[in-house]
Amino acid sequence: KVVKDLTPGKWESPIFELGGGRGFDFSPDGKELCYASSHDEHPAQTTNADLWIVPIDGEVKADTAVNITAANKGWDGEPLYSPDGSSIAFISQATPAYESDLKRLAVYDRRSKSIDYVTTRASFDDMVEDMRWTHDSRSLVFQADRRGRNPLFRVPKSGGKPAQVLVHGTIGGFELTPDGQGVVYMRRSVGEPPEIFAAMLAGGEPKRLTTQNADLEAEVDFRPAEEIWVDGEAGYKIQCFVVKPHGFDPKRKYPLILNVHGGPQSQWTDSFRGDWQVYPAKGYVVAFANPTGSNGFGQDYCDAIGGDYGGRVYRDLMKVSDALEKLDYVDAQRMGVMGWSYGGYMSMWIEGHTNRFKCNAAMMGIFDLPSWYGSTEELWFPEHDQKGTPWTSDQYARWSPSNFVKEFKTPALVISGELDYRCPYTQSLSYFTALQKMGVPSRLVILPNSGHWPSWTEMAFYYDVHLDFFHRWLGGEPAPYDVTQMSRNLAFEKSDKHEKAEKTEKK
Repeated sequence: KVVKDLTPGKWESPIFELGGGRGFDFSPDGKELCYASSHDEHPAQTTNADLWIVPIDGEVKADTAVNITAANKGWDGEPLYSPDGSSIAFISQATPAYESDLKRLAVYDRRSKSIDYVTTRASFDDMVEDMRWTHDSRSLVFQADRRGRNPLFRVPKSGGKPAQVLVHGTIGGFELTPDGQGVVYMRRSVGEPPEIFAAMLAGGEPKRLTTQNADLEAEVDFRPAEEIWVDGEAGYKIQCFVVKPHGFDPKRKYPLILNVHGGPQSQWTDSFRGDWQVYPAKGYVVAFANPTGSNGFGQDYCDAIGGDYGGRVYRDLMKVSDALEKLDYVDAQRMGVMGWSYGGYMSMWIEGHTNRFKCNAAMMGIFDLPSWYGSTEELWFPEHDQKGTPWTSDQYARWSPSNFVKEFKTPALVISGELDYRCPYTQSLSYFTALQKMGVPSRLVILPNSGHWPSWTEMAFYYDVHLDFFHRWLGGEPAPYDVTQMSRNLAFEKSDKHEKAEKTEKK
């Protein structure tokens, strides 16, 4: 067999996409390939990517591929041929060097070589994330961020106002049935582990197809998320999810952990994940809000964080905290805060701006914005959000937590990974040094093999460290393992020996 390179040249094709994604697709007749690639000479300074088409047969050289989205200087990706082969649907962003610009659904006509934008800001003001063609090639069903969830919508190929056809917790991947009448999808929510469901696009109750996690559901008191809405500034509302502790007793008051999301242009969703059950299992209320900068509430709300990193979003979170401490079951004297990535930045910012929290955990955060600019692998990211470079914009100094060290007082946990190139671990080292110099009780954890996200094998230790920290300062249940022993790979060895000793005694 002969192996042929269909994407020759020095460029990475398909492009890297965080979390995967559809980087290419073949035409229904198998004669053409469409793929996403960036030919920019300085990829750290741009988000631009284009869609290229190349014939499968014949000789393929570096200049054979044709760029079908050259006119758009923003990001184009996720190509998908229509069943009849006449069109290619894709997702497009108009603004170059801005990863959180509105994602629009677009269609390329292979005959006329023209592009139509099926969704526009006027018709649909939320992020399109994935799509499928209906069997007749006349419509598209797509997924989008909206108000803490990611529903499915249907829209004609010619455009128009999309109609919501399904919302069910968080939809983690979907496929339409061959007849185009239904959809099969993976659903998960805060109180429900992932399972496969089916539903009719015309409506009706979804049907659960799998019970892979039924035993786990029967064993654990998984708590669903409850929703509260808090008044923000100028009339907008801030969404906040709240998860109560396992075995919840309405007569008790519990410590609370506020978790700030990363991105910052992203959204917390009603989705199953460790944070929303590990901490409630140990006696904590967990709250996670979608403040200014979050997706799913219109592009203006998302864009508003640019040039205002520690401003309105911080005030939003304080308003949310005001509301949370008034809940009957929350102990207002035992509230902590945590965050990852931008959430880690916000935790560091909070450290220098309020003493209302009893403890503060910052993971993979940003402490000194000017030095972060010179060390991150995504130069376009700070240049957009901070409105330039450190020598052309005052935003870096204005919003840098490093300029408020004299106000540091709250006990802190700091976690980072040595292989993090997004928010380099030296940012966390600098933050920890500042905490120590100010005499603030603090612990530093550096994971030598972790990037911006610890691997699943490290998450047990990650949670154990947090539970130990929150137990110390908020008074929830103790961590299951001694942190020092666990860090030295001795915790499980000790447990195994203890278990063997017990078996021997019983014999």
